[in-house]
Amino acid sequence: MLGIVYKSTGSWYTVKTEGGDTYECRIKGKFRIKGIKSTNPIAVGDIVVFEVEKIGDETIGVITQIEDRKNYIIRKSVKLSKQTHIIAANIDQVFLLITLKNPRTYTIFIDRFLATSEAYDIKTVLLFNKVDMYNEDELAEVKYLAALYSKIGYTCIEISAKTGKNVDKVKDLMKSHTSMFAGHSGVGKSTLINFIAPEFNLKTTEISDQHLQGQHTTTFAEMYDLNFGARIIDTPGIKGFGIVDMDKYEIGDYFPEFFRLKSDCKFNNCLHLDEPKCAVKAALEKDEVSWSRYRSYVQIVTGVEDTYRMDNYEEL
Repeated sequence: MLGIVYKSTGSWYTVKTEGGDTYECRIKGKFRIKGIKSTNPIAVGDIVVFEVEKIGDETIGVITQIEDRKNYIIRKSVKLSKQTHIIAANIDQVFLLITLKNPRTYTIFIDRFLATSEAYDIKTVLLFNKVDMYNEDELAEVKYLAALYSKIGYTCIEISAKTGKNVDKVKDLMKSHTSMFAGHSGVGKSTLINFIAPEFNLKTTEISDQHLQGQHTTTFAEMYDLNFGARIIDTPGIKGFGIVDMDKYEIGDYFPEFFRLKSDCKFNNCLHLDEPKCAVKAALEKDEVSWSRYRSYVQIVTGVEDTYRMDNYEEL
């Protein structure tokens, strides 16, 4: 039988067939180690082939094959630095939730996430959440960041998952698509999903008073069918986002504003670091590209802060 993985707990997978039947499935023994280096060989969104077995009174599924993926979003495993973790597969778009405080989303995290989504050809929309909580200076910073990323070509929406501000715009973008919500713990992913689809009643918790960081309310990635013709994947909060398997000469291609200038560089393999007659560096000096974006790019190319985590990183 053929089905889509709707939930992954690491050892069990909830698989839904086209007819709407769900099965709790395990992986066939040898399948787990067959040339797969990630911590999770199967991810939410994967299309899988499975067989049904009867064990006593219980019916379980055994996954025997993964169909080819359209795309996936991947990062380095924070605890196991030599392994990778596939967050989700076969995604039409990602909504990256960003907050200025409680917790703070730094531009290095945004830029690493965007570079990865560009590399795997996944559209990303930036949602600046909690605008109902910000003072005048913080709202000005949101406007600045939204203008910065909009100029590059990213869709940016200022929202409040708590009050519902501009959530209708998010729903419009979600129709007929499979969307993933991502971001640090505490940025409001589950709160936003609850506003969009209150019938799911996802668990949310308050921000930690001690560390001003979100608590993990989503333990495992899970996909939901929405009543307006959309699917959504809720993911656990991400503290770290390590870049995976990117050739340093290709990283600039995943920064769209740099890629547009690439042909004007003197050297075809320009890294935009110390090379002469670099169009990116020239544009940087004229403030035509963002210094924060360039700083993120340099950190990725040189491997600085390659194990970036939100709880030990401060903006340079």
